[in-house]
Amino acid sequence: MSRNINLSASTRLSTIQRHLGSSRVSSGIRGVSSRSGKVEKLTVFGAGLMGAGIAQVGAQNGFKVILSDVTDKALQNGLNIISKSLSRIGKKTQPDDVEGFTKGIMDNISTTTDAGEAVEEADLVVEAIIESLKIKRDLFGYLDTKAKAGCIFASNTSSLSITEIAQSCSTERQMRFAGLHFFNPVPAMKLVEIVRTTHTSDETYETLRSITEQMGKSPVTCKDTPGFIVNRLLIPYLLDAIRMVERGDATPEDVDKAMELGGGYPMGPFKLLDFVGLDTASYIAQGWREKSGSGGISEEVVKPIPLLDRLVKEGKMGRKSGKGFYDVPKLFNSPTFDSIFYHPPQSTSGFTKITKP
Repeated sequence: MSRNINLSASTRLSTIQRHLGSSRVSSGIRGVSSRSGKVEKLTVFGAGLMGAGIAQVGAQNGFKVILSDVTDKALQNGLNIISKSLSRIGKKTQPDDVEGFTKGIMDNISTTTDAGEAVEEADLVVEAIIESLKIKRDLFGYLDTKAKAGCIFASNTSSLSITEIAQSCSTERQMRFAGLHFFNPVPAMKLVEIVRTTHTSDETYETLRSITEQMGKSPVTCKDTPGFIVNRLLIPYLLDAIRMVERGDATPEDVDKAMELGGGYPMGPFKLLDFVGLDTASYIAQGWREKSGSGGISEEVVKPIPLLDRLVKEGKMGRKSGKGFYDVPKLFNSPTFDSIFYHPPQSTSGFTKITKP
């Protein structure tokens, strides 16, 4: 799923298909059934950075969370991500009892490799797996047969059509289907894009707004258009920055300094590219090229960039590979980076809502 491993799409799909029929569960949650109209039980699919972050934020804010992935190894990796993140937060917010702070939140999370059992009692399902339309559709199509009728489905996709993903489900479920696009790192980034299709009901939309606010996030709303709001504006900006360097107009360091000091951005385009992944930017641009001319995306904006293609081919993905436009470990271990992404939020923070056992 959302793990940095070299599997082909077909191999991933085969793995997920086995996941759909698996029956291994660790530490299941069996709480009281949700009251009508209230979301209490959240299931997250994908234990990578995004899925783990969504599970963490849900657990911090009182939801009972099931985190599901195809292997126990992936789930343990996700739990490790959450535990390390909570320890970092605890050192700043509850330095006298970091262990108790972390345990109090981790106790709200259980894991399973059985997709069907993961959604049996779920009020909300959030998917954060590989950016493959086929794999997402296959997963949601299966979950539609297992989840209760009132369960809301949401995809965390940043680049695919919510409408096309939702078409794998029944007409009734499509009314309870929307995009719920969190930003990385989820615990620190306030924004969530709620993406409505033409079928998303008002009740579903209002419920998702309420949930994101309960998580301490600031939701915005967008129609189901390529890139939604942020990526629709951000990706062309990032691609243009790469073209500047490719032409020899400026260095990555000078472009970043210009946008940070002159544009007021907390992080310049090349630092951001290294953070989110050069392969991610390339993948989104490729997907948009396939749909250029529709939704207002011009072919010129997303035309191939040899420099980007070469770096991705060489395995220089940024943070996930250790090398991109920068020396990644040196960059992301800096105090400046830490202050940008891990400054504890104020009044809306879920940290204050945790009651230690």
